[in-house]
Amino acid sequence: MKEAIRKFINTPLVIGNREIDGRLVLAPMAGLTHVAFRELVDSFGGCSLLYTEMCSAGALPHENRQVSPVFRWRDAELDHLVCQIFGSDPEIMALAAKRVAGEGFFGVDLNFGCSVAAICKRNCGAALLRTPDLAVKIVRVVRKAIDIPLTVKFRTGWEDRPDAAVALARRFEDAGADALIFHPRTAPDRRSRPPRWAYIGQVKQAVGIPVFGNGEIFTETDCEQMLETTGCDGVCLGRMAAAAPWVFAAWRSGMSPDLERHRRSMLQMMALLGAHYEPVAALRKFKKIAVYQAALFRFGHSFFKKIRNAETFSEAGTIVNDFFDQHPELSLRPNLNLFQ
Repeated sequence: MKEAIRKFINTPLVIGNREIDGRLVLAPMAGLTHVAFRELVDSFGGCSLLYTEMCSAGALPHENRQVSPVFRWRDAELDHLVCQIFGSDPEIMALAAKRVAGEGFFGVDLNFGCSVAAICKRNCGAALLRTPDLAVKIVRVVRKAIDIPLTVKFRTGWEDRPDAAVALARRFEDAGADALIFHPRTAPDRRSRPPRWAYIGQVKQAVGIPVFGNGEIFTETDCEQMLETTGCDGVCLGRMAAAAPWVFAAWRSGMSPDLERHRRSMLQMMALLGAHYEPVAALRKFKKIAVYQAALFRFGHSFFKKIRNAETFSEAGTIVNDFFDQHPELSLRPNLNLFQ
């Protein structure tokens, strides 16, 4: 990575009334950015903002952090942890945001990007991009309810029209958003086509608040190109962070991980899942994230197939160690057939 870019991603950034220590942040991902995974990312360092999985605004005011599958956290991460909420009723979203603020989180993020059918059918996530007035109202009402940073994660929309995304970005800023995370894909296009990074630049030029680019940043070169071509303020890493939880520290410091780091990371992930969840849930969550880690290797599909068929944590651990004992070959880029 160019020294100028490395220096930039290590530069602090002000978001609302708070500051983060760098420009690389974790993308919220359902089923992946749970408390165990965030602890693993934190153990390596380098990630300036952590994001929870998306939490239902309707359920959140009454959630018990000790038993909730998604609304749970470590006290040590609160000062750099953002809770992402989803819903379609502005007042219910505001109540959820108040609970988040009351618990001491760094900030609240509004999910206007999830395009999964089950979420969109409830007029949540990316479905709200079809009713921009309602989306803007949610931002405005939530802004009035809290005094911590408020971010918005959104997509291009339901049509491939950057002008609509640009106009909505301006309205989000006017309504009180402190930063935007922009994924330049249409909602129907899950991952079938590359994201249009140029749209990130158009959004950045339209607003005065920080804009984080998101979408297919898999290598240091990708990170460089996104920052240089779009002028965005930072980069939001999703699938690559799931595959390599140390990626934030590596890109910020120039560290090159060896095979043993991959092994230790997978085994550490298993240990943390076992500490935070009961065995059945822990094994299920490990299989969900292991597919991303397997995608970094040649013949990783065979490796993951064995993990997927494991019936116990002990068996999965043996499979991991056996795989790395064979000195597997890393791929230059992730296998996108596994990286879904």
